Amino acid sequence: MIFNAWMATLNPGDEVIIPAPYWVSYPDMAIMCGGTPVFIDTKMEQGFKIQPEALAKAITPHTKWLLLNSPSNPSGAAYTRDELKALAAVLVDYPQVLILTDDMYEHLVYGDFEFTTIAQVEPRLYERTLTMNGVSKAYSMTGWRIGYAGGPQWLIKAMANVMGQTTSNPCSISQWAAVEALNGTQDFIPKNKKLFQERRDLVVSMLNQAKGIKCPTPEGAFYVYPSIAGVIGKKTPSGTVIENDETFAVALLEAEGVALVHGAAFGLSPNFRISYATSNQCLEEACARIQRFCGSLS
Repeated sequence: MIFNAWMATLNPGDEVIIPAPYWVSYPDMAIMCGGTPVFIDTKMEQGFKIQPEALAKAITPHTKWLLLNSPSNPSGAAYTRDELKALAAVLVDYPQVLILTDDMYEHLVYGDFEFTTIAQVEPRLYERTLTMNGVSKAYSMTGWRIGYAGGPQWLIKAMANVMGQTTSNPCSISQWAAVEALNGTQDFIPKNKKLFQERRDLVVSMLNQAKGIKCPTPEGAFYVYPSIAGVIGKKTPSGTVIENDETFAVALLEAEGVALVHGAAFGLSPNFRISYATSNQCLEEACARIQRFCGSLS
């Protein structure tokens, strides 16, 4: 959906604002479609969310799109209604900027957090917003490869033209499976949310007990994105210096057999991403090994 939207609208020189950390494919999709990715680095202290001042500074006469992924992969950060209102107040002054909201983790938010998308909080942005979603996350239908989008009629028509000349559209079996998922009983979603929240709390607690790691509590999705700033410059027992998050990931894999994705892959370091979409037993074992590894550094 994202690729189709950008392929249908981007011209050489058009810019796409992408908050970092970001899903790894976003920049490459923008480049493939002829656009130029423009990154806004976020801060862990601000919940990995872009601030209105940073957004206003990043917008130029060449800006065509802003991409908002909430809840986020990789950080799990999700924007509150008030935070979206603050961003919307900036965007209303730039009528050339379209907004793409990647809402794939809409149903995976925890506690009292209320999911909101920017077209809900600012009606003036409604005709400039493309809302994207799918069934792969909340409905555990990754292999069916179904996404969908809602937006202005001219944009949806252009996206359909692109898709008709590339993938020739998704197969009818996957489409009907997605219809059944969306229209069928939804009672399993709260049960899954409860399991994910328990796993989130387990991982956050155990990682924060590891020396040199700080792990914020994400609002949604099923990822954590902790900082390893506290271990940069330290050495492993074998003498390897932890120079960055990639060094950390490789050394951890070699020492403890734990695989994770280093933050540079998502555009923001020194961090790493862990998915907690697995069993409590696996998560406990992995986090215990990370604790042991960090404890061995000097």
